[in-house]
Order: sequence, then structure tokens, then C-alpha cells
Amino acid sequence: MAEERSWADPGTAGALAPSEPVARRQERWRPGRWRTRGRIGWAFWLCIAVVFPASKLMFRIRYRHGERLPRTGPVLLVANHVSVLDPIACARLVFDHGRMPHFLAKESVFKGLAGTILRSAGQIPVARYSSDAVGALSAAQADLAAGNLVVIYPEGSVTRDPDWWPMESRTGAARLALTTDAVVVPVAQWGPQNLHDYHAKKLHPRLRTPAEYLVGEPIDLTEVRAQVRAGRPLTADLLKETTELMMGRVRDQLAELRGEPAPALFHPRPRRELPGDLPGGAA
Repeated sequence: MAEERSWADPGTAGALAPSEPVARRQERWRPGRWRTRGRIGWAFWLCIAVVFPASKLMFRIRYRHGERLPRTGPVLLVANHVSVLDPIACARLVFDHGRMPHFLAKESVFKGLAGTILRSAGQIPVARYSSDAVGALSAAQADLAAGNLVVIYPEGSVTRDPDWWPMESRTGAARLALTTDAVVVPVAQWGPQNLHDYHAKKLHPRLRTPAEYLVGEPIDLTEVRAQVRAGRPLTADLLKETTELMMGRVRDQLAELRGEPAPALFHPRPRRELPGDLPGGAA
């Protein structure tokens, strides 16, 4: 498990020995991270200037299998939600592996100057419980069609499970997964809840809180996508089945990170959202 992978361009290394393993040579030949991040606008530069040093102070981030994040092409990153600080650490995961993150986040975050910056940086506001939520999914579909990486927390808000396992999720992520060609990558995270405990509504000020990420193998949805394109309707059952498939992978990866068995069922969603709910997934 590597801590905060090097920013060095893998292509700058010296000559390769003939006996070097093929997989390692292929890694060396991958495009440099600055190249795969693409053009970075002023708003993203501002976010980098704020988020990168903040994440360095807040978290000691460790990645497992970060190489599974595709360097190019559309990616739908599906993650569990344990803290309102998750996007800061998750943004580092994505950025450190050569991509620029585009988050689906609650509309209330997009206010004033901060909202202007977030929109200019390609972040996507979600107006829950309204017809505008459909517009957010359309915007995410367009973002993926443009070859970007979109991060979504299908739970919609921080889990209410008292032991921090994933709770029942909304189906917006499944809709995106089935109606686009994006590579669907499940990611489990563990640790940010120790810095900000959402359940107790307490911040525990400390430097370099450990935060671990396990990137899973992409989920193969080829067959179901073909059926949808052939006319299979996106029924509630199909969306629920796909959601549970994705979050089941995330839950199993979280169990691996934690070194303990996961519960068989997802924790029920709350009947109402609380005022402190912040970034989350789509409808």
C-alpha cells in the first residue's frame, strides 16, 4: 500500500532493463499525469491551490490499486460516504492518479463566490427532490460523454449506519452507469470520519489523519447496457439491482480495508435529511 503516490511522470525514468516485467514497463509508458489531466482552467487551479495543501494537512492518504483508475476516457467513480470531508481526500485520490475530479454535489454548496468557482471547475449541482435532479444527471451524462471523470456518492449523504457501513443508496449512479459508456470504478474509503464525526457532529482537530482508499476492478455492465440500448426499460427493479451491485462491491472493498466482515444488508436510509447534510450523489 503506497502513501500518496509520487507526482513524478513515469515516462521520465531512464532506460529499461530487458528483464524488467512487462507490467512494469507498461506502467512506465503510460502518459504523464499532467498530460492526462488535460487543460486546467483558472477555477480548477484555484481549487488545486486550496484543496491540495489542505488535504496534506488533514490526511495521510494511502492508496491500494490506484493504477485501476483509467488515465483517459470517461470514468464513473462510485464511492461510499463517511464524512463531509470525503471530497477533499477523494479529490486527491483522483488528482494524484492523473485525472481531474468532477463531483455531483448538493445544490446548497453552490452559493455565492464558491458556487461560481465550483461551476467553473466543472462540478455538478444536484437539486434533490425536484425535476432539476434530472438535469443534474443529464449534465453528468454530458460530462462523461466528454471523457471526464465523475465522482458520485450513491448514498446521497453521509451514511447513517452507526458503524459506518454503506446505507441504502439512490439510483442516480445506476442510471448513469447504464446509459453511458463510462468505466464504472468502485472505490472504498475509510478514515475521514475520524477527523469529522458526522454522527456526533464533532470535528476532532488533528494533523495527518490516516485515510485509506481501495480502488476496485471496474464493474462489467456490458450485457445489461446492450439490453438497455436494445430497448429494455430502466425500471425501478433494474436500477435497484445495478445500484446494489455497485455498492455491494464498495461494501466488500470497505470490509477488506477495515479487516472485518461487512453486514449482509445495507443500513436503511433516513426518513428525512438533516440540515448538516452536504455533498452527495444524484437523485
